[in-house]
Amino acid sequence: MRRRAFLKTSAAGLSMTALPPGVAAAEPDGKAGGVRVERTTVEYADTLLGTDVAQPRLSWVLTADGTGARQTAYQVEVGTTPGRADVWQSGRVPSDHTTGIAFAGKELKPRTRYHWRVRVWDGTGRPSPWSKPSWWETALLGTPWQASWIGATDTAIDFTGARWIWSATTPPETRWFRTALDLPADAVRARLVATADDDFTLYVNGTEVVHVPEQVDIWKVGQRADVTHLAGRRVVLAARATNRSAGPAGLLLRLVADLPDGQREIVTGPGWKVTDTEQPGWHTPAFDDTTWLQATVLDPYGQGPWGANVTVKEQPAPLLRKEFTLTKPVTRARLYLSGLAYHETEINGRRVGDRVLDPGFTDYDNTVLYATHDVTSLVRRGANAIGVTLGRGFYGMKTPNVWRWERPPWHDEPKLLAQLEIDHPDGTRTTINSDDQWRLTDGPTISNSLYTGETYDARRAPQGWTKPGFNDNTWQRTTLRPAPRGTLKAQEHEPIRVIESVTPTVTQLKPGVFIADMGRTMSGWTQLTVTAPAGTIVRLKHGETLNSDGSVHMDNGHVSGGRIQLDEYICATGTGVWEPKFSYKGFRYVEVIGLTAAPSLVGRLVHSDVPEASTFRCSEPLFEQYDAAMRRTVANNLHGIPTDTPTYEKNGWTGDAQVGAPSMLAEFDMARFFTKWLADLADSQDTAGQLPVIVPSGGWGYRELAPAPEWTTVYPFVLREMYRIYGDTRLPEQHWPFLTKYLDWEIARLRDGLAVTALGDFLPPGSGGIPPEDTRLTATAYLYRALVHAAELGDVIGKPVPHYRSTAASLLATFNRTFLDGYYRTSRDPDYRQTSNAIPLAFGMVPAGSVQTVADKLATEIRANGNHVNVGCLGASVLLQALSDNGHADVAHAMAVERSYPSWGHWFSNGADTMWEMWDTGTRSRNHYFKGTVVQWLYEHVAGLRPGDAGFRTFVVRPTATSLSWARLEFESVRGRIVVAWTKVDGKVRLTVEVPVGSTAEVHVPGGAVRTVGHGRWTFTG
Repeated sequence: MRRRAFLKTSAAGLSMTALPPGVAAAEPDGKAGGVRVERTTVEYADTLLGTDVAQPRLSWVLTADGTGARQTAYQVEVGTTPGRADVWQSGRVPSDHTTGIAFAGKELKPRTRYHWRVRVWDGTGRPSPWSKPSWWETALLGTPWQASWIGATDTAIDFTGARWIWSATTPPETRWFRTALDLPADAVRARLVATADDDFTLYVNGTEVVHVPEQVDIWKVGQRADVTHLAGRRVVLAARATNRSAGPAGLLLRLVADLPDGQREIVTGPGWKVTDTEQPGWHTPAFDDTTWLQATVLDPYGQGPWGANVTVKEQPAPLLRKEFTLTKPVTRARLYLSGLAYHETEINGRRVGDRVLDPGFTDYDNTVLYATHDVTSLVRRGANAIGVTLGRGFYGMKTPNVWRWERPPWHDEPKLLAQLEIDHPDGTRTTINSDDQWRLTDGPTISNSLYTGETYDARRAPQGWTKPGFNDNTWQRTTLRPAPRGTLKAQEHEPIRVIESVTPTVTQLKPGVFIADMGRTMSGWTQLTVTAPAGTIVRLKHGETLNSDGSVHMDNGHVSGGRIQLDEYICATGTGVWEPKFSYKGFRYVEVIGLTAAPSLVGRLVHSDVPEASTFRCSEPLFEQYDAAMRRTVANNLHGIPTDTPTYEKNGWTGDAQVGAPSMLAEFDMARFFTKWLADLADSQDTAGQLPVIVPSGGWGYRELAPAPEWTTVYPFVLREMYRIYGDTRLPEQHWPFLTKYLDWEIARLRDGLAVTALGDFLPPGSGGIPPEDTRLTATAYLYRALVHAAELGDVIGKPVPHYRSTAASLLATFNRTFLDGYYRTSRDPDYRQTSNAIPLAFGMVPAGSVQTVADKLATEIRANGNHVNVGCLGASVLLQALSDNGHADVAHAMAVERSYPSWGHWFSNGADTMWEMWDTGTRSRNHYFKGTVVQWLYEHVAGLRPGDAGFRTFVVRPTATSLSWARLEFESVRGRIVVAWTKVDGKVRLTVEVPVGSTAEVHVPGGAVRTVGHGRWTFTG
């Protein structure tokens, strides 16, 4: 069920009940009515266009009136047309299974649509009506591609042969440099690349060609320029470079001139001159520099303090096009396409689909995703054209950053693989492939980076280039490019889309500077509509907060240079409408510079289009704020991978997903999304078995802030949660070799019977990151839980691993012997730590005789601390649950409503609408879900719905936070809608539970008995 449909029906359900929800009179128990198939899915999707799954799993949701309905058998039919069973006829299968039924018919063919339906028999043996027909369509299913990878080669030159130069001393001052080269003939082409530590301006024959203002670490970005139009028989280079601080200083340059008979070049090194005083005309060809000194020649590029850490600035995003003619009518057309890292495609001037930032990000040495598009309505008999723009993403990133995304092993220039297959009424097929007959040119997107933003020059946009008849005579022929090493696979998870458009409030900060407030913290970008003179540069700077003067605050110490989340639009004649294609930002505010009048802006909310799975309401407004904020924060961080922040890093931090997964799974349908990311985890495993702390990884995170089992045990944890929430057994079967290899690696590196980590309970109050306590406590606890989870999964799939249980038991004994002394503490830190005690309670690690003592001490310390938190991201995910499960729901409630620092409420007393990274108001990120996990307590303890196992075959209803007046949660499980609603009526708690067909609920009535109930609507009074 899609997000909007679920919210619509959910809201309707609420509107039929007097507020507060849950107080309506209970429906009388009745006998089960006829069972009906309400909804069907294939691989967790309603329908599926383009899959490479050879045995898709079919599931259905049942509904029935009354109580006690159940399924006793099913029958599935699959055919090549609706209503036929020429591919699979299961017959009547005695079973109560409604999820994960693997297709077991004839071998599936590629490029084929399959129609299917199902009916079931109820407990009395009565068959249901057939479900509405549904379908899935296969993609290429591993058949060879006819298309070839094409794209632009990198035209930049490198720094081969160049040496850093400066003056004899390196004070924080400016120096001026010159050299010249005489050529035997006019240059056919002249290109250069240059950089300086720290910033510089470069002239060629008196004309400024590069200017780099002062920015942090901007020397890591090599500036490129084509200076053919300036080069003649003599080339004079002049540069002004400034060292901004005491320490290393240098200028580095290489110019290559292509001549009719070969090449000549200039590199920084011997022969350059330098002075420490600016002189009139110093940059002109005729200037006399005979009195200047010889520059001091330093290290060759690749050595010295700079190393080989300069990345040459990118070339414009390429445009690729192909015209073709169809002589026959069209009955069906499919476009199979992978554009790395991202693409936007048009056919005959119309956009293909509504996906953005597609395909999904992967480790391209292992997996490359492609998508299937139905383009039947876009192609036609006669002349046609297809045009593709390619963006960089992480695959072709050129922005230097601490995670080294500019230099992973799979890094390359953007490239395209496209296969357009067009079927005709006579049964023939026309195929248009990407090959060296396509045409290519530099496009108007001058630069695009996930970190720095995009620059678009509308003056360079060719009009009508994706339509037939466009004159591309000046374009080049494309070149065949080497294929990525990864296996091509059909993309199965939800694409990223523009989910919503937001109209901001725009005010003028000062002449020429405007501030747009979107009214919410979001991820995405800004659409600009502007009318200004051609050549006008409009800059849009995105950020989550404002400076004290009202301007937008945005900096990022992890990324080189001063340009961060900044889009630039260079106007053409007339009115221009533009929005980025290949980068997204985390922001609430946009600062617009370059216009005299306020622009027209629209905020675009952009994230993976995962369906929303639940709604939560209660009588405490602050709790409803938490719920809304966490949903917004999670969605803002879903871009094909679960990121930590859409603003600063955009990395798939494994620890964030570990603590956030239960909340995500309660809020959204994450089945397809996590299936994809689990594959990313397997792809990231090294030969020893280790996983990095960010996934995917370009090589960073195996040694940096690693190893860290609290982070990387997300692998067994999410696999276990996928079985708990969706009943998925195929995933652990597929991942078993990788999972066990990882856990065996963790076991092999134990020290003194405990796990060690580079992280721990990250970012407690007052901490810069790593907590003060002995982090072996959390590392061991998470590894213990991971081994238990893996052992449970092994039992489920028939691969028992008693070794994991015995190792877990040994870990537990050493853990308690080392850290338990009345309560849990570490010798490294004398203070009481809530995390050190909440995690053992939540993970079931406390000896039975000590549970209450540890829990009571935790509650006492919290009260003494003013109901404030002293936890980081790990403790935040379990603290309130540990209290509520052990007789201290009142303390949990007091912490949840606390509004002074440090607390969740403190954020919202200071204007939060999303979850923050740090507890104080000076937090870096305001779009960080890893401490917003307080909402898990809302769903499981305030509302009271706790997942059981096997895809909600069983679940528990146990509200503990009944100090509120009422609460209600609706959740769309794989078996159907679950509703838990309670309210206080005349001093008693009235609890209503709706159980779908196929589930059993263990209901703990507040102050009353424990009841086990099956399908139906049940009301209890405590």
